[in-house]
Parts: sequence; structure tokens; C-alpha cells
Amino acid sequence: MIRKSIQPPSKEQCTANLTAVGDALYVVGGKWKLRIIIALSEGNKRFNEIQRTVTGISARVLSNELKQLEQNSFITRKVQTETPVIIEYELTEYSQTLEKVLNSLREWGMMHREKIKTGKLSGL
Repeated sequence: MIRKSIQPPSKEQCTANLTAVGDALYVVGGKWKLRIIIALSEGNKRFNEIQRTVTGISARVLSNELKQLEQNSFITRKVQTETPVIIEYELTEYSQTLEKVLNSLREWGMMHREKIKTGKLSGL
């Protein structure tokens, strides 16, 4: 195996990388945000539909997460004013910028789950 000589990043590059990852985690980090985005990738959903799809999330937490996702332009809240009033949530075009991130996380998660099942993690 041939190893290329790779220079470590400079202090400025490292700081910029840490800042960029920190910004990303601030916006989509946590247990629920990406799961909500994945649930909405199947199509528009009402609040209770999202809560049923994303098992384990409380109504209060879901409400807060939806507000934050809307503030960060990942979802929109559509209100249909006829009786009864219907509120649906849908993904924005901007949410599509997470596609590569979600695909990579899904693939890594599947690989990691398989390693756990087969006991191939160090220390297992």
C-alpha cells in the first residue's frame, strides 16, 4: 500500500473546519431534526402524521423542532383556512442540500449496525 504524504491542515484551516461543522450541527444536530426531514421526504404531512412516523418524539419537542426547521428554511408550514383548518408541513428546495449528508449518514449507519450485529467493533 502506497501512502501519500498529506500535510496536516493549518491552524486556520482547522479552525475554519471546526466552525463549519459547528454551524452545521447547530442547525441540523440533535436527535430529531434529520429524522423529521426524512419523514417529510415521503411527502407533506400534518403534525400528528409526523409524530406517528417519528416514533418516540413528544408533541412539545416536535413543535419546537418544526419551528427551528422552519426558521432555518428547511420546511414550510402551509395553512389551509377552510373548515376544519388544516396545517401541513413540507420540505423546501433548500432541504435538498442535505441529500448527500443524509445518504452518507444512512450508509454509515447501516454499516455500523452491521458491525455491531457481527461483533466486529473493537472491544466487543
